[in-house]
Amino acid sequence: MEKIAVLDIGTNTALLLVAGLDTQTGELHTIDNRQEIVRLGKGVDEERRINREAIDRLVACLLMYKPVIEKYSATRTIATATSALRDAKNRDEVIQTVRDRTGIQIELLSGKDEADMTFLGAVAGWTNLPEQFLVVDIGGGSTELALGNANGILDSQSFDVGGVRLTERFFKHVPPKPEELEAAKQFLSDLLIPELARFIEGREAVYAVAGTPTTLAKVVQKLPEFMAERIHGYRLGYDEVHLFLERFQKSVPEEIVRMGVEPGRADVMTAGMLILHQIMRLLGTPEIIVSTQGLRYGVALRELRRTMNV
Repeated sequence: MEKIAVLDIGTNTALLLVAGLDTQTGELHTIDNRQEIVRLGKGVDEERRINREAIDRLVACLLMYKPVIEKYSATRTIATATSALRDAKNRDEVIQTVRDRTGIQIELLSGKDEADMTFLGAVAGWTNLPEQFLVVDIGGGSTELALGNANGILDSQSFDVGGVRLTERFFKHVPPKPEELEAAKQFLSDLLIPELARFIEGREAVYAVAGTPTTLAKVVQKLPEFMAERIHGYRLGYDEVHLFLERFQKSVPEEIVRMGVEPGRADVMTAGMLILHQIMRLLGTPEIIVSTQGLRYGVALRELRRTMNV
């Protein structure tokens, strides 16, 4: 089985997937899957630059991942970066520094490419998909919506807002003050409403990927740790999202951690939940189906199918 390693370098996390492809079925098989919070996008919304400390955190993470990739003898490594690096004025410097210090070449994805690959990865391996469905990806720096079917995407949109970016832009207090929450809600409504109408009709289900929905699924089920087999496919109702948003927005990060959120995500969880809540409310969707897969799965599937002509 040919193996590929995919690095998904986001605004808040850096994820590693090592996977292989079944040439008979065309299905992706996960060999190893890891995540580290590096907060690459810290301060990017205001300064439009990735700071030295964030670069060092990313380099340290990638150097930690390299022995894992070598252990599985992956024939190819693809590193993709999204919102934080996409928006940083010093992105070329960051890419060069990472290449010099780790030997890893980063490929910068556009918002559309990110939506396309996330759509493909989110439902990879799922059978009996609805005739038409929506995939929502709430990242640290951007949010993508992609509408399509089992054959591919019909329409997509990338929004320049995510959990980290919304937190840094609006939440100056911990927990955020009511007026800060209202300003963030109004901003999201103004941003989303003009674009959401075309994603409402025809969809039979809404799938959600990335740290906000997967973490919430863990918290709701009171899981002691991240258990993909219990989180993947879990259905989160709008009422549950609303309930936990109410709890998170009144809590400090230490209290949010005690609810089951990992420390590196606790300070941006309220913002991520607010984005998810607003999308569900404006779409009128009663529930979302959580997927633990995402962009890295889509990239792996695309590349393996391409190289193996499946």
